[in-house]
Amino acid sequence: MKHRLLLLFTSFIFGVQSYAQEGIPVYFDYLSDNYYLVYPSMAGIGEGTKIRATARMQWFSVENAPNLQTVNVHSRIGETNSGIGVIVFNDANGYHAQTGLKLTYAHHLRLGGDGRSLNQLSFGISPTYLQSSLDESDFYETGDPAIAGIKVSDGYFNVDLGFSYNLMEFYAHVGVLNVLESRRNVYYKQRNEAQVGVIDNLRRYLVSAGYIFGRQEWQLEPSVLFQMTDFTKEKTIDINAKVYKDVDFGRLWGGLSYRRSFEGIEYVTNEGSGNQRLQLITPIVGANIGNFMVSYNYSYQTGDFRFDSGGFHQITLGYNFGQNERRYDCYCPAAQ
Repeated sequence: MKHRLLLLFTSFIFGVQSYAQEGIPVYFDYLSDNYYLVYPSMAGIGEGTKIRATARMQWFSVENAPNLQTVNVHSRIGETNSGIGVIVFNDANGYHAQTGLKLTYAHHLRLGGDGRSLNQLSFGISPTYLQSSLDESDFYETGDPAIAGIKVSDGYFNVDLGFSYNLMEFYAHVGVLNVLESRRNVYYKQRNEAQVGVIDNLRRYLVSAGYIFGRQEWQLEPSVLFQMTDFTKEKTIDINAKVYKDVDFGRLWGGLSYRRSFEGIEYVTNEGSGNQRLQLITPIVGANIGNFMVSYNYSYQTGDFRFDSGGFHQITLGYNFGQNERRYDCYCPAAQ
């Protein structure tokens, strides 16, 4: 029972307040040519169609550990300047779970240059439906009036917005996720007078930018991503670097990401007290073989206090349709 309560408490703290927010948590799968998963404005950014599927698992040695699966497809609408996309996802975190569907429309405006020069401003919107559930059936015997003792579920609607600018090898993105206030009834319905606090504002802001150096066999791509949760003002930054190598069968690439939170948690031990911030180190490797893409990343959390010594594993598989040749005279993988 103590282990179950610890897992419930841990998953609630990390799930509701920080990481498994309403919608898809922002991990590191965007580095696998998968920016559409984060920014609606990237739907149909290039020619043809892209399909991506991801699977993430944390703490293999822990029962009911967080896990996430996503499938998305997006495409340019014919010869127009518009794109469409769809995302289906399942996110489980201890006794909390959510499944969702995102439908996306994006529009891309050319800002100058000839047909071989990439200079494009993009806007996107993703209406979203989510089904959240909280399984409290294992905890009914605690006698706590704030625990309903059943599996509670409810559905919600929300909206994501995205803005992107691509200028040859340079790119920048802005995203506003969970724009609408959404009362998550799953966390207080059927509790009568013993209601627990409900977070209505789950809005998140994201900003990222990067540049790709080199047009020969080797390319280097440094980038950053900043995100902030509106309600709690929690902030993190990702500092990324990727290296590409063109080969006969396609392209090999690898990189490293470092995520650090701006806020820390105070702790006290027999030896004294301190402050620990979230720090994740994530190596990533991948390959493009013809129209296929595969990548793997492993995230390791540093610090003296961790839920488990294991890391977080994630694999991404993809396929590109109708993108046999480069459309632009630049090395810009996301827009090709």
